[in-house]
Amino acid sequence: MIHKALSADHDVTLAETSRRGHATRLAQSAARDRYDLVVVLGGDGTLNEAANGLAGTDTALATLPGGSTNVFARILGLPDDSVDAVGVLLQAIDAGSIRRIGLGAVEGRYFLFHCGVGFDAAVVEQVERRGPWKRWAGHPLFVWAALDTWFRRVDRKHPPLRVVGPNGELHTTGFFTIAMNANPYTFLGSRPFDIVKDLSLEDPLAVVTLERLDVRTLGPVASSALRSRDLSSKSGLDIRRNVRSFVIEADPPAPYQVDGDHLGSSKRLRFTWTPEHLSLVVPVPD
Repeated sequence: MIHKALSADHDVTLAETSRRGHATRLAQSAARDRYDLVVVLGGDGTLNEAANGLAGTDTALATLPGGSTNVFARILGLPDDSVDAVGVLLQAIDAGSIRRIGLGAVEGRYFLFHCGVGFDAAVVEQVERRGPWKRWAGHPLFVWAALDTWFRRVDRKHPPLRVVGPNGELHTTGFFTIAMNANPYTFLGSRPFDIVKDLSLEDPLAVVTLERLDVRTLGPVASSALRSRDLSSKSGLDIRRNVRSFVIEADPPAPYQVDGDHLGSSKRLRFTWTPEHLSLVVPVPD
């Protein structure tokens, strides 16, 4: 049905991914062949792979929600249902609603909305180990993984992360850092988890570090984020705006995830931000 709708007024070539990393190669091939647009029906991980294949090219990226959480599609304001979203997408394509956005990168891997280091990446790792349950259990699985990680899998007393500026200056230490290219960080059900509310896809990165991993810190932060309150004055939370490069040092090596995909663990991660690096189809404003 989606393919039929897209091909009614456009020449469409259909390709299916078969393994991790395949979407990147398909997107690179589309850019080399000078396709105008790559439409991804899938989750945030597949979309991230396609974005990495299209970064720095003139071929635009479009998304249709087809995963378990679809954070980036929801950031753009697309309907949760892919059939409903295709109508919004076609309207945007016909209107030429395409803009160049900046991309964050960690060790050369681009991200569309965030890269998490530390606690949240450990949670994502636990979820991915239960891959078949991810699509069906959704948010309850993430809640369970967060509690399991909190009680059994992290040291809550000794912060393992050092956030270091481009000139080697120490910014802060903590348990959990998010490099954000867009807001919200995620969604809990239909509610956005707003950390840096006014962050746009044209802005440099916002870097948010949880300096303490305790209930007295997490409770107020989570409550305010779910109510879209300003977090800049929250105790135990370090927020930096307009960041174009920084480094995270970790001892022991810290897990990290990019747009919801766990990528392993590292003792040192270098982050950069590149402006106007990807063409993106966005819904036409109401």
